Amino acid sequence: MNQLPNTNPNNKLFSKLQKRIRHNTGKAIADFNMIEEGDKVMVCLSGGKDSYTMLDVLLHMQKVAPITFSIIAVNLDQKQPGFPEHVLPEYLTQLGVEFEVVEEDTYSIVIDKIPEGKTTCSLCSRLRRGILYKTATRLKATKIALGHHRDDMLETLFLNMFNGGQLKSMPPKLVSDDGKQMVIRPLAYCAEKDIADYSLHQGFPIIPCNLCGSQENLQRKVIKGMLQDWHLRFPGRIESMSKALQNVVPSHLADSSQFDFVGLKTQNMPFENGDIGFDPPEITSQVTPNTILAAPLVITNI
Repeated sequence: MNQLPNTNPNNKLFSKLQKRIRHNTGKAIADFNMIEEGDKVMVCLSGGKDSYTMLDVLLHMQKVAPITFSIIAVNLDQKQPGFPEHVLPEYLTQLGVEFEVVEEDTYSIVIDKIPEGKTTCSLCSRLRRGILYKTATRLKATKIALGHHRDDMLETLFLNMFNGGQLKSMPPKLVSDDGKQMVIRPLAYCAEKDIADYSLHQGFPIIPCNLCGSQENLQRKVIKGMLQDWHLRFPGRIESMSKALQNVVPSHLADSSQFDFVGLKTQNMPFENGDIGFDPPEITSQVTPNTILAAPLVITNI
């Protein structure tokens, strides 16, 4: 069993990292009104770096926030072979966090329904989501917190564009399809690298996912590689794309359900977001036309 979080105040680099993660999490919670007075937040704990970090930061927020809210950590034991059942209960008991482990054999269902070699993530995700919604209802939780971060949101955006033909990502906050559950993503502003570094320093007892996380041919891994390549070659690009998720201009896309193109008419006054010089792209100083031409992106197997 790994030790509980080591928050050495003399480690300046860690202190900066911790402050950044806490700041970004707090800002996301405030920007989207994720947690309110009296909420009971069900923190979904998978045993991965993201959910451990989310729990750690929310426990801190619980102490310093100007509102009162409760936390219950929930782990779904999907009965994967070799799953170390003792790790999370021991860790959460040491932390003094209220928790519940829900046991559901979704592993057998997925293995039975999905042909060998095919991606299991879609079915596994649907089954897991349904169980978590039912658990939240039973526990009377008002919010369901998931550990998705900024990079997850961008990866989902490109996955939906490349494979689903939709300009759609993971929202920081959403209501379940039955309208009964509120799902929040407190790490929406946090970079995956920061979370990985934080998790490593804290020594969280990571539990690998052998059901879906180890499938190397997942489309998400291809997208992740593309984004990592962009980050290395064009510093600041990931941050710019993340900002774009909050800066949508419907009049400059092509979805008539989001903007009234049919009824669009000229007028004798300035028009908000009207065409200026045929809308040339705004290129920052970080990326020049020469660098774009010098390093063309080739995407395969998408």
